[in-house]
Amino acid sequence: MVDLLSDPAVWASFLTLTVLEIILGVDNVIFLSIASARLPEAQRRRARLIGLSGALILRIALLFSITWIIGLSAPFARIAGFDLSWRDVILLAGGLFLIWKSSTEIFNEVEGDTEEGQNTPGTTFMAVIVQIMVLDLVFSLDSVITAVGIADHLEVMIAAVVLAIGVMMVAAEPIAAFVEAHPSTKMLALAFLVMVGMALMADGLHFHVERGFIYAAMVFAGAVEALNLLRARKRRA
Repeated sequence: MVDLLSDPAVWASFLTLTVLEIILGVDNVIFLSIASARLPEAQRRRARLIGLSGALILRIALLFSITWIIGLSAPFARIAGFDLSWRDVILLAGGLFLIWKSSTEIFNEVEGDTEEGQNTPGTTFMAVIVQIMVLDLVFSLDSVITAVGIADHLEVMIAAVVLAIGVMMVAAEPIAAFVEAHPSTKMLALAFLVMVGMALMADGLHFHVERGFIYAAMVFAGAVEALNLLRARKRRA
Protein backbone atom coordinates (compact mmCIF):
# COMPACT_ATOMS: atom_id res chain seq x y z
CA MET A 1 0.00 0.00 0.00
CA VAL A 2 2.87 2.39 0.85
CA ASP A 3 4.41 1.70 -2.56
CA LEU A 4 1.10 2.55 -4.23
CA LEU A 5 0.81 5.87 -2.39
CA SER A 6 4.32 6.88 -3.47
CA ASP A 7 3.81 5.99 -7.13
CA PRO A 8 2.95 9.06 -9.29
CA ALA A 9 1.44 6.79 -11.97
CA VAL A 10 -1.01 5.39 -9.43
CA TRP A 11 -2.09 8.90 -8.39
CA ALA A 12 -2.48 9.89 -12.04
CA SER A 13 -4.68 6.86 -12.76
CA PHE A 14 -6.66 7.55 -9.55
CA LEU A 15 -7.39 11.18 -10.47
CA THR A 16 -8.18 10.31 -14.10
CA LEU A 17 -10.50 7.50 -13.08
CA THR A 18 -12.25 9.64 -10.44
CA VAL A 19 -13.00 12.38 -12.99
CA LEU A 20 -14.26 9.83 -15.53
CA GLU A 21 -16.42 8.11 -12.90
CA ILE A 22 -18.01 11.45 -11.98
CA ILE A 23 -18.66 12.23 -15.67
CA LEU A 24 -20.15 8.78 -16.23
CA GLY A 25 -22.25 9.30 -13.08
CA VAL A 26 -23.92 12.46 -14.42
CA ASP A 27 -26.48 10.38 -16.33
CA ASN A 28 -27.15 8.36 -13.20
CA VAL A 29 -27.71 11.46 -11.04
CA ILE A 30 -30.06 13.03 -13.61
CA PHE A 31 -32.15 9.86 -13.84
CA LEU A 32 -32.11 9.57 -10.04
CA SER A 33 -33.39 13.13 -9.66
CA ILE A 34 -36.17 12.71 -12.20
CA ALA A 35 -37.30 9.29 -10.91
CA SER A 36 -37.41 10.43 -7.29
CA ALA A 37 -39.37 13.57 -8.27
CA ARG A 38 -42.43 11.32 -8.85
CA LEU A 39 -42.50 10.61 -5.09
CA PRO A 40 -43.84 12.82 -2.28
CA GLU A 41 -41.23 15.36 -1.19
CA ALA A 42 -40.62 13.63 2.15
CA GLN A 43 -39.44 10.45 0.40
CA ARG A 44 -37.28 11.94 -2.35
CA ARG A 45 -34.07 12.45 -0.38
CA ARG A 46 -34.22 8.90 1.01
CA ALA A 47 -34.81 7.47 -2.49
CA ARG A 48 -31.78 9.33 -3.86
CA LEU A 49 -29.60 8.20 -0.95
CA ILE A 50 -30.67 4.56 -1.35
CA GLY A 51 -30.15 4.76 -5.11
CA LEU A 52 -26.61 6.10 -4.85
CA SER A 53 -25.74 3.73 -1.99
CA GLY A 54 -26.95 0.87 -4.19
CA ALA A 55 -24.77 2.16 -7.03
CA LEU A 56 -21.74 2.20 -4.72
CA ILE A 57 -22.38 -1.35 -3.46
CA LEU A 58 -22.97 -2.64 -6.99
CA ARG A 59 -19.80 -1.08 -8.37
CA ILE A 60 -17.59 -2.37 -5.55
CA ALA A 61 -19.13 -5.85 -5.85
CA LEU A 62 -18.55 -5.81 -9.61
CA LEU A 63 -14.96 -4.65 -9.13
CA PHE A 64 -14.33 -7.72 -6.96
CA SER A 65 -15.72 -9.79 -9.84
CA ILE A 66 -13.36 -8.47 -12.51
CA THR A 67 -12.88 -11.89 -14.14
CA TRP A 68 -16.65 -12.28 -14.43
CA ILE A 69 -16.99 -8.73 -15.81
CA ILE A 70 -14.42 -9.44 -18.51
CA GLY A 71 -16.28 -12.68 -19.32
CA LEU A 72 -19.46 -10.69 -19.97
CA SER A 73 -17.86 -9.40 -23.17
CA ALA A 74 -17.35 -12.94 -24.48
CA PRO A 75 -20.07 -14.01 -26.98
CA PHE A 76 -22.46 -16.74 -25.80
CA ALA A 77 -24.54 -16.91 -29.01
CA ARG A 78 -24.30 -16.03 -32.69
CA ILE A 79 -27.47 -14.71 -34.35
CA ALA A 80 -27.42 -13.99 -38.10
CA GLY A 81 -23.69 -13.31 -37.94
CA PHE A 82 -24.01 -11.13 -34.81
CA ASP A 83 -21.95 -12.21 -31.78
CA LEU A 84 -24.17 -11.65 -28.72
CA SER A 85 -22.65 -11.32 -25.24
CA TRP A 86 -24.27 -10.80 -21.84
CA ARG A 87 -22.85 -7.28 -21.83
CA ASP A 88 -24.74 -6.62 -25.08
CA VAL A 89 -27.95 -7.96 -23.54
CA ILE A 90 -27.57 -5.74 -20.46
CA LEU A 91 -26.80 -2.64 -22.54
CA LEU A 92 -29.72 -3.29 -24.92
CA ALA A 93 -32.17 -3.90 -22.07
CA GLY A 94 -30.88 -0.90 -20.10
CA GLY A 95 -31.06 1.38 -23.15
CA LEU A 96 -34.62 0.28 -23.92
CA PHE A 97 -35.63 0.81 -20.29
CA LEU A 98 -34.05 4.28 -20.20
CA ILE A 99 -35.76 5.33 -23.46
CA TRP A 100 -39.12 3.97 -22.22
CA LYS A 101 -38.83 5.65 -18.82
CA SER A 102 -37.68 8.99 -20.24
CA SER A 103 -40.41 8.99 -22.91
CA THR A 104 -43.03 8.19 -20.27
CA GLU A 105 -41.79 11.07 -18.11
CA ILE A 106 -41.89 13.44 -21.11
CA PHE A 107 -45.49 12.38 -21.79
CA ASN A 108 -46.43 12.98 -18.14
CA GLU A 109 -44.84 16.42 -18.26
CA VAL A 110 -46.65 17.43 -21.48
CA GLU A 111 -49.96 15.56 -21.29
CA GLY A 112 -50.20 14.33 -17.69
CA ASP A 113 -52.44 15.94 -15.10
CA THR A 114 -50.58 14.86 -11.95
CA GLU A 115 -50.01 17.70 -9.50
CA GLU A 116 -46.46 18.53 -8.49
CA GLY A 117 -45.24 16.54 -5.49
CA GLN A 118 -47.89 13.81 -5.78
CA ASN A 119 -47.45 10.21 -6.82
CA THR A 120 -48.30 9.27 -10.36
CA PRO A 121 -50.66 6.30 -10.70
CA GLY A 122 -48.86 3.06 -9.88
CA THR A 123 -45.80 4.88 -8.53
CA THR A 124 -44.61 3.67 -5.13
CA PHE A 125 -41.40 4.13 -3.20
CA MET A 126 -40.31 0.56 -3.94
CA ALA A 127 -41.17 0.90 -7.64
CA VAL A 128 -38.92 3.96 -7.91
CA ILE A 129 -36.11 2.20 -6.02
CA VAL A 130 -36.35 -0.82 -8.36
CA GLN A 131 -36.16 1.48 -11.41
CA ILE A 132 -33.13 3.26 -9.93
CA MET A 133 -31.38 -0.04 -9.13
CA VAL A 134 -31.99 -1.37 -12.67
CA LEU A 135 -30.27 1.68 -14.16
CA ASP A 136 -27.59 1.51 -11.44
CA LEU A 137 -26.72 -1.94 -12.76
CA VAL A 138 -26.39 -0.70 -16.36
CA PHE A 139 -24.39 2.41 -15.47
CA SER A 140 -22.26 0.44 -12.99
CA LEU A 141 -21.28 -2.05 -15.69
CA ASP A 142 -20.07 0.77 -17.92
CA SER A 143 -18.29 2.36 -14.95
CA VAL A 144 -16.51 -0.82 -13.89
CA ILE A 145 -15.36 -1.65 -17.43
CA THR A 146 -13.91 1.87 -17.61
CA ALA A 147 -12.16 1.37 -14.26
CA VAL A 148 -10.65 -1.95 -15.34
CA GLY A 149 -9.33 -0.34 -18.51
CA ILE A 150 -7.63 2.57 -16.74
CA ALA A 151 -6.31 1.38 -13.36
CA ASP A 152 -4.20 -1.68 -12.62
CA HIS A 153 -4.85 -1.95 -8.89
CA LEU A 154 -8.16 -2.90 -7.28
CA GLU A 155 -7.52 -0.55 -4.34
CA VAL A 156 -7.20 2.40 -6.74
CA MET A 157 -10.41 1.44 -8.56
CA ILE A 158 -12.41 1.15 -5.33
CA ALA A 159 -11.02 4.45 -3.94
CA ALA A 160 -11.91 6.29 -7.18
CA VAL A 161 -15.44 4.82 -7.25
CA VAL A 162 -16.06 5.68 -3.56
CA LEU A 163 -14.87 9.27 -4.07
CA ALA A 164 -16.94 9.67 -7.25
CA ILE A 165 -20.11 8.36 -5.56
CA GLY A 166 -19.41 10.69 -2.61
CA VAL A 167 -19.29 13.67 -4.98
CA MET A 168 -22.51 12.46 -6.63
CA MET A 169 -24.24 12.18 -3.24
CA VAL A 170 -23.33 15.80 -2.48
CA ALA A 171 -24.37 16.96 -5.96
CA ALA A 172 -27.62 14.95 -6.16
CA GLU A 173 -29.60 17.26 -3.86
CA PRO A 174 -28.86 20.60 -5.59
CA ILE A 175 -29.21 18.99 -9.03
CA ALA A 176 -32.60 17.53 -8.07
CA ALA A 177 -33.78 20.86 -6.62
CA PHE A 178 -32.68 22.73 -9.75
CA VAL A 179 -34.34 20.25 -12.12
CA GLU A 180 -37.60 20.31 -10.13
CA ALA A 181 -37.62 24.14 -10.02
CA HIS A 182 -37.12 24.57 -13.77
CA PRO A 183 -39.49 22.49 -15.97
CA SER A 184 -37.64 23.37 -19.19
CA THR A 185 -34.41 22.03 -17.69
CA LYS A 186 -36.21 18.83 -16.75
CA MET A 187 -37.41 18.37 -20.34
CA LEU A 188 -33.86 18.95 -21.58
CA ALA A 189 -32.52 16.38 -19.12
CA LEU A 190 -35.15 13.85 -20.20
CA ALA A 191 -34.24 14.40 -23.85
CA PHE A 192 -30.59 13.70 -23.04
CA LEU A 193 -31.57 10.54 -21.17
CA VAL A 194 -33.30 9.35 -24.36
CA MET A 195 -30.05 10.04 -26.20
CA VAL A 196 -28.05 8.14 -23.56
CA GLY A 197 -30.47 5.21 -23.91
CA MET A 198 -29.89 5.27 -27.67
CA ALA A 199 -26.12 5.25 -27.10
CA LEU A 200 -26.42 2.27 -24.74
CA MET A 201 -28.44 0.35 -27.33
CA ALA A 202 -25.93 1.26 -30.03
CA ASP A 203 -23.12 -0.10 -27.85
CA GLY A 204 -25.14 -3.27 -27.34
CA LEU A 205 -25.34 -3.60 -31.14
CA HIS A 206 -21.56 -3.02 -31.45
CA PHE A 207 -21.93 0.53 -32.81
CA HIS A 208 -19.92 2.57 -30.34
CA VAL A 209 -21.00 6.18 -29.86
CA GLU A 210 -18.28 8.36 -28.36
CA ARG A 211 -19.55 9.72 -25.05
CA GLY A 212 -17.58 12.89 -25.72
CA PHE A 213 -20.08 13.87 -28.42
CA ILE A 214 -23.00 13.34 -26.03
CA TYR A 215 -21.38 15.30 -23.21
CA ALA A 216 -20.37 18.10 -25.59
CA ALA A 217 -24.00 18.35 -26.73
CA MET A 218 -25.12 18.37 -23.08
CA VAL A 219 -22.70 21.19 -22.22
CA PHE A 220 -23.76 23.27 -25.24
CA ALA A 221 -27.49 22.76 -24.64
CA GLY A 222 -26.98 23.42 -20.92
CA ALA A 223 -25.23 26.70 -21.70
CA VAL A 224 -28.11 27.75 -23.98
CA GLU A 225 -30.62 26.79 -21.26
CA ALA A 226 -28.64 28.81 -18.70
CA LEU A 227 -28.81 31.88 -20.97
CA ASN A 228 -32.58 31.39 -21.39
CA LEU A 229 -33.05 31.12 -17.61
CA LEU A 230 -30.95 34.24 -17.10
CA ARG A 231 -33.00 36.16 -19.66
CA ALA A 232 -36.25 35.02 -18.04
CA ARG A 233 -34.99 36.12 -14.62
CA LYS A 234 -34.07 39.57 -15.95
CA ARG A 235 -37.54 39.93 -17.54
CA ARG A 236 -39.21 39.13 -14.19
CA ALA A 237 -36.97 41.59 -12.33
